[in-house]
Amino acid sequence: MAGQFALEVVRSRPRNGLYLEYNSEGLTLMYADEPKLKGVQVDFVHGRSGYRRKHGGAEAVTKALGIKKGFRPRVLDATAGLGRDAFVIASLGCSVTMVERCAPVAALLSDGLERARLNADLGWVGERLHLIYASSLETLADVASDVDAVYLDPMYPHKKKSAQVKKEMRLFQLLVGDDLDADGLLAAARATHAKRIVVKRPDYAEPLNHEKPQAELKTKNHRFDIYLP
Repeated sequence: MAGQFALEVVRSRPRNGLYLEYNSEGLTLMYADEPKLKGVQVDFVHGRSGYRRKHGGAEAVTKALGIKKGFRPRVLDATAGLGRDAFVIASLGCSVTMVERCAPVAALLSDGLERARLNADLGWVGERLHLIYASSLETLADVASDVDAVYLDPMYPHKKKSAQVKKEMRLFQLLVGDDLDADGLLAAARATHAKRIVVKRPDYAEPLNHEKPQAELKTKNHRFDIYLP
């Protein structure tokens, strides 16, 4: 895996900064500056992903992507991140291609997918979830050539009052930063033949590239901006 994602292998834990640790439980993102802080791992079997798969909670993204009886769109998640939305979408029966450009995050995703494939209840993962380690800006035209929908959930700066943001996401944002080129990603997505582009945004955020969507779907804390051909 280290070679696949061009990661440096060291035998001792760093004294500071972020690093990936591999053990019998899988690959985990750790923060040496806060050793008591629980690391970040992609776990599709347990935790939030497992709960959403068993108990629902995907109503908004289902409507936004146009999922309905008899129609399961082929989806390209161009900002895969920790893969949670992609996993939920795939659990509904869709084929989802995840694109992730950050090497450590792609490695976490790959490790999570490998462990999920070994779970008896998740036999569909290998068929419906696929990972591409690449920049969506550079590859979107090619990888989106045969999908029905493109899904975007770019990183966005948290408001100051959200200092209590979950530690997990704080580590994730320390690693990947903000997606400053997200406006260009929307333009690239709209240039494909996808039947719809769905952008997940915080409720306080402006639309990407200041382009007004054709439709909006609002939840408690987020908004799905929907762009049609």
